[in-house]
Amino acid sequence: MNHLMTLIASLIVMMHSCIQSQDPKKNTSKTEPNTKIVGGPCEGCDAATDYGDKVLNWTDTIKGFDTSNNKIKINGTVFRNDGQTPAEGIIVYVYHTDHTGRYPTKSTSTGLERRHGYMRTWLRTDADGRYEFYTSRPASYPNSTVPQHIHVTIKEPGLNSYYIEDFFFADDPNLTSDIKKRSKPRGGSGVIQLKGDGTIKTATRDIILGLHIPDY
Repeated sequence: MNHLMTLIASLIVMMHSCIQSQDPKKNTSKTEPNTKIVGGPCEGCDAATDYGDKVLNWTDTIKGFDTSNNKIKINGTVFRNDGQTPAEGIIVYVYHTDHTGRYPTKSTSTGLERRHGYMRTWLRTDADGRYEFYTSRPASYPNSTVPQHIHVTIKEPGLNSYYIEDFFFADDPNLTSDIKKRSKPRGGSGVIQLKGDGTIKTATRDIILGLHIPDY
């Protein structure tokens, strides 16, 4: 009888583990079988799958938004490579500097958060390919003329994580003509135009998977 009870308990644990491993919203593995390598070298792109137990949604708010005096909302649609079909279940990882131009960390920050800071989030597109995040407008790096920007990395099933063109702000005086007129921006142009006179300014950017991505 004891042997039978032990066997039943083991089976229950195994079934629970299988169910948990099939949850597409949890980060259960960073390594996928038959992964196709695209996009070329990408330092820090592993962060796109470094979300631990966080349950991903198509919309999220980045830390610091509530107390910011420069609130923004960015949204858009992620499309398949045809530029028309909405892409569901795509991870969009974003991170950026704070109002001082630095990537802020905490004493408890570990892993890539120590480099990317805590002003970041992971989004997973919904059935309509939508993504959306609320945050504060980043500043240029201290004592520099580097344009304000938000880094973005894409993770789609069967491929390694790859970066696409940063979000840039059309009204940034440091934005160069080279960026504005870039002929083959990865994933499509990242230059966004903030609109609105209220407490939150908004902008939209659509993303096309694989567009101008090497070896895609």
